[in-house]
Amino acid sequence: MKNFFSLLATLLLVSNIAFGQTKWSVDPAHTNARFEIKHLGIAFVDGEFTKLEGQVESKDSTSFENATVSFDIDVNSIDTRVDARNKHLLSDDFFSAEIFPKMTLKNATLKSAGKGKFKLTGDLTIKDVTKPVTFDVVQNNGIIQDPWGKTRAGFTAKTKINRFDYNINYADKTPAGIDAVAPEVAITVNVEVVKN
Repeated sequence: MKNFFSLLATLLLVSNIAFGQTKWSVDPAHTNARFEIKHLGIAFVDGEFTKLEGQVESKDSTSFENATVSFDIDVNSIDTRVDARNKHLLSDDFFSAEIFPKMTLKNATLKSAGKGKFKLTGDLTIKDVTKPVTFDVVQNNGIIQDPWGKTRAGFTAKTKINRFDYNINYADKTPAGIDAVAPEVAITVNVEVVKN
Protein backbone atom coordinates (compact mmCIF):
# COMPACT_ATOMS: atom_id res chain seq x y z
CA MET A 1 0.00 0.00 0.00
CA LYS A 2 2.86 2.34 0.86
CA ASN A 3 4.38 1.65 -2.58
CA PHE A 4 1.04 2.44 -4.22
CA PHE A 5 0.82 5.86 -2.54
CA SER A 6 4.45 6.56 -3.38
CA LEU A 7 3.76 5.72 -7.03
CA LEU A 8 0.60 7.85 -7.01
CA ALA A 9 2.50 10.83 -5.56
CA THR A 10 5.18 10.46 -8.22
CA LEU A 11 2.58 10.34 -10.99
CA LEU A 12 0.86 13.45 -9.63
CA LEU A 13 4.19 15.28 -9.48
CA VAL A 14 5.02 14.31 -13.07
CA SER A 15 1.53 15.34 -14.17
CA ASN A 16 1.88 18.71 -12.48
CA ILE A 17 5.21 19.29 -14.18
CA ALA A 18 3.79 18.31 -17.58
CA PHE A 19 0.70 20.46 -17.17
CA GLY A 20 2.82 23.31 -15.82
CA GLN A 21 4.49 23.76 -19.21
CA THR A 22 3.45 26.83 -21.18
CA LYS A 23 3.25 26.55 -24.96
CA TRP A 24 3.81 29.44 -27.32
CA SER A 25 3.40 29.66 -31.09
CA VAL A 26 5.49 31.83 -33.38
CA ASP A 27 3.40 34.61 -34.93
CA PRO A 28 4.48 34.47 -38.61
CA ALA A 29 3.01 37.90 -39.33
CA HIS A 30 5.47 39.46 -36.88
CA THR A 31 8.47 37.16 -37.32
CA ASN A 32 11.22 37.15 -39.92
CA ALA A 33 14.36 35.15 -40.62
CA ARG A 34 16.92 37.39 -42.31
CA PHE A 35 20.41 36.81 -43.67
CA GLU A 36 23.27 38.97 -44.88
CA ILE A 37 26.31 37.94 -46.92
CA LYS A 38 29.24 39.78 -48.47
CA HIS A 39 29.19 40.12 -52.26
CA LEU A 40 32.41 40.47 -54.30
CA GLY A 41 34.24 41.53 -51.14
CA ILE A 42 32.84 45.07 -51.37
CA ALA A 43 29.16 45.08 -50.37
CA PHE A 44 26.46 43.06 -48.64
CA VAL A 45 23.36 41.35 -50.02
CA ASP A 46 20.53 40.66 -47.62
CA GLY A 47 17.28 38.76 -47.83
CA GLU A 48 14.70 36.90 -45.81
CA PHE A 49 12.52 33.82 -45.72
CA THR A 50 8.88 34.89 -45.61
CA LYS A 51 7.22 31.58 -44.62
CA LEU A 52 8.06 29.97 -41.31
CA GLU A 53 6.51 28.40 -38.25
CA GLY A 54 7.75 27.56 -34.80
CA GLN A 55 6.92 26.61 -31.24
CA VAL A 56 8.36 27.46 -27.84
CA GLU A 57 7.69 25.57 -24.63
CA SER A 58 8.57 27.26 -21.33
CA LYS A 59 8.29 26.05 -17.76
CA ASP A 60 5.70 28.75 -17.02
CA SER A 61 4.27 31.96 -18.49
CA THR A 62 6.76 34.29 -16.77
CA SER A 63 10.20 32.91 -17.71
CA PHE A 64 11.91 31.49 -20.78
CA GLU A 65 14.89 30.03 -18.92
CA ASN A 66 15.43 26.45 -20.24
CA ALA A 67 12.59 26.86 -22.74
CA THR A 68 12.72 24.57 -25.76
CA VAL A 69 12.42 25.95 -29.28
CA SER A 70 11.70 24.46 -32.71
CA PHE A 71 11.55 26.22 -36.07
CA ASP A 72 10.69 25.27 -39.66
CA ILE A 73 11.51 27.59 -42.57
CA ASP A 74 10.19 27.21 -46.11
CA VAL A 75 13.28 27.58 -48.30
CA ASN A 76 11.13 28.40 -51.34
CA SER A 77 9.96 31.58 -49.60
CA ILE A 78 13.39 33.22 -50.00
CA ASP A 79 13.21 36.87 -51.01
CA THR A 80 16.19 39.06 -51.91
CA ARG A 81 14.07 41.50 -53.94
CA VAL A 82 15.60 40.24 -57.23
CA ASP A 83 13.74 37.37 -58.94
CA ALA A 84 16.76 36.08 -60.87
CA ARG A 85 18.84 35.97 -57.70
CA ASN A 86 16.05 34.22 -55.80
CA LYS A 87 15.90 31.53 -58.49
CA HIS A 88 19.68 31.09 -58.40
CA LEU A 89 19.63 30.69 -54.63
CA LEU A 90 16.97 27.98 -54.92
CA SER A 91 19.08 26.06 -57.46
CA ASP A 92 21.64 23.33 -56.82
CA ASP A 93 24.37 25.99 -56.59
CA PHE A 94 22.89 26.97 -53.22
CA PHE A 95 19.85 25.47 -51.44
CA SER A 96 18.70 22.71 -53.87
CA ALA A 97 15.19 23.67 -52.76
CA GLU A 98 13.46 21.09 -54.93
CA ILE A 99 15.18 18.34 -52.94
CA PHE A 100 15.49 20.13 -49.58
CA PRO A 101 12.46 22.44 -49.24
CA LYS A 102 12.85 23.05 -45.48
CA MET A 103 15.41 24.32 -43.02
CA THR A 104 14.85 23.37 -39.38
CA LEU A 105 16.08 24.18 -35.91
CA LYS A 106 15.38 21.34 -33.48
CA ASN A 107 16.34 20.33 -29.93
CA ALA A 108 17.09 23.97 -29.14
CA THR A 109 17.20 25.24 -25.56
CA LEU A 110 17.38 28.78 -24.17
CA LYS A 111 19.93 29.31 -21.38
CA SER A 112 20.18 32.56 -19.45
CA ALA A 113 23.15 34.77 -20.35
CA GLY A 114 22.29 37.77 -18.19
CA LYS A 115 19.22 39.92 -17.67
CA GLY A 116 17.01 39.62 -20.77
CA LYS A 117 19.73 37.70 -22.64
CA PHE A 118 20.02 34.04 -23.61
CA LYS A 119 22.10 31.57 -25.54
CA LEU A 120 19.98 29.37 -27.80
CA THR A 121 21.75 26.16 -28.80
CA GLY A 122 20.21 23.55 -31.07
CA ASP A 123 20.54 21.46 -34.21
CA LEU A 124 20.33 23.45 -37.44
CA THR A 125 19.54 21.46 -40.59
CA ILE A 126 20.15 22.97 -44.01
CA LYS A 127 20.00 20.68 -47.02
CA ASP A 128 21.33 17.28 -45.90
CA VAL A 129 23.54 18.56 -43.08
CA THR A 130 22.69 18.95 -39.38
CA LYS A 131 25.09 20.82 -37.12
CA PRO A 132 24.86 22.42 -33.67
CA VAL A 133 24.52 26.19 -33.72
CA THR A 134 24.33 28.81 -30.97
CA PHE A 135 22.39 32.06 -31.26
CA ASP A 136 22.84 35.13 -29.07
CA VAL A 137 19.32 36.07 -28.03
CA VAL A 138 17.85 39.24 -26.53
CA GLN A 139 14.34 39.29 -25.12
CA ASN A 140 12.70 42.52 -26.20
CA ASN A 141 10.83 44.25 -23.37
CA GLY A 142 9.69 41.22 -21.38
CA ILE A 143 6.25 39.64 -21.64
CA ILE A 144 3.25 41.80 -22.48
CA GLN A 145 -0.52 41.64 -22.80
CA ASP A 146 -1.58 42.88 -26.24
CA PRO A 147 -4.72 45.04 -26.82
CA TRP A 148 -6.71 41.91 -27.73
CA GLY A 149 -5.97 40.04 -24.50
CA LYS A 150 -3.21 37.76 -25.77
CA THR A 151 0.10 37.23 -24.01
CA ARG A 152 3.15 37.89 -26.20
CA ALA A 153 6.93 38.01 -26.03
CA GLY A 154 9.52 39.08 -28.57
CA PHE A 155 13.13 38.06 -29.18
CA THR A 156 15.99 38.86 -31.52
CA ALA A 157 18.40 35.99 -32.20
CA LYS A 158 21.69 36.35 -34.07
CA THR A 159 24.40 33.98 -35.24
CA LYS A 160 26.91 33.41 -38.04
CA ILE A 161 27.48 30.21 -39.97
CA ASN A 162 29.81 29.05 -42.71
CA ARG A 163 27.59 28.08 -45.65
CA PHE A 164 30.16 25.52 -46.86
CA ASP A 165 29.50 23.56 -43.64
CA TYR A 166 25.97 22.97 -44.98
CA ASN A 167 26.91 21.98 -48.54
CA ILE A 168 25.99 25.38 -49.99
CA ASN A 169 29.01 25.14 -52.22
CA TYR A 170 28.77 27.90 -54.84
CA ALA A 171 32.40 29.02 -55.15
CA ASP A 172 32.88 31.49 -58.02
CA LYS A 173 35.69 34.00 -57.54
CA THR A 174 36.64 37.35 -59.03
CA PRO A 175 39.81 37.61 -61.21
CA ALA A 176 41.56 38.82 -58.04
CA GLY A 177 40.59 35.58 -56.24
CA ILE A 178 37.93 37.11 -53.99
CA ASP A 179 34.80 35.07 -53.28
CA ALA A 180 31.86 36.26 -55.37
CA VAL A 181 29.70 35.15 -52.42
CA ALA A 182 31.47 34.97 -49.07
CA PRO A 183 31.45 31.78 -46.97
CA GLU A 184 30.19 33.51 -43.80
CA VAL A 185 26.48 34.23 -43.47
CA ALA A 186 25.07 36.47 -40.73
CA ILE A 187 21.60 35.38 -39.58
CA THR A 188 19.08 37.45 -37.63
CA VAL A 189 15.72 36.07 -36.54
CA ASN A 190 13.16 38.49 -35.08
CA VAL A 191 10.54 36.41 -33.33
CA GLU A 192 7.20 37.23 -31.75
CA VAL A 193 5.50 34.42 -29.86
CA VAL A 194 1.93 34.17 -28.60
CA LYS A 195 0.89 32.05 -25.61
CA ASN A 196 -1.45 29.25 -26.70
